[in-house]
Amino acid sequence: MEIARPALHCGRCLQNEPSWDRIVIIARYMEPLSQLIHHFKFQKSFFLDRTLARLLLLAVYDARRIYGLTLPDVLIPVPLYHFRQWQRGYNQADLLAQQLSKWLKIPVDNQLVQRCKHTHTQRGLSATDRRKNLRHAFQLSDKQSKCRYQSVALIDDVITTGSTLNEIAKLLRKAGIQHIQVWGLART
Repeated sequence: MEIARPALHCGRCLQNEPSWDRIVIIARYMEPLSQLIHHFKFQKSFFLDRTLARLLLLAVYDARRIYGLTLPDVLIPVPLYHFRQWQRGYNQADLLAQQLSKWLKIPVDNQLVQRCKHTHTQRGLSATDRRKNLRHAFQLSDKQSKCRYQSVALIDDVITTGSTLNEIAKLLRKAGIQHIQVWGLART
């Protein structure tokens, strides 16, 4: 498995600046990591949460050591639409966040961001179609009129174009969150 070389910016981020501040990933979406993620996400291998979260934890530790990454106030898993979560039986991002929360002693808030619109799967869509697909797909919880966090880490499994994370990050910025990190298993 080729491990991603630590870098502050990737070529894609330099061309289209994302709405978040920092990103931490384990590696590129290649075997054997891609196979583990596929089993975790689509073949009900939810027991892989601990293994994959441990790899992500090591990537976070490396980012702290190499770049001085600061830990956030809270971890926010990317939400699934309720029907998709019911079909799958779990939200893989939430399982990862729960494991990381235990090890890092950082709370998880899986209520702040809600997926309010059913969208087609992002697989196979162009970057433009992904952005259109996700327009107005997320909202902040009604209970959170003013967000009490200054720094958050969005937890996701695979980052392709970053459209999902950009939509969420824009909402969080409007709520007054100053620093947004993205922690993911892999980037395609």
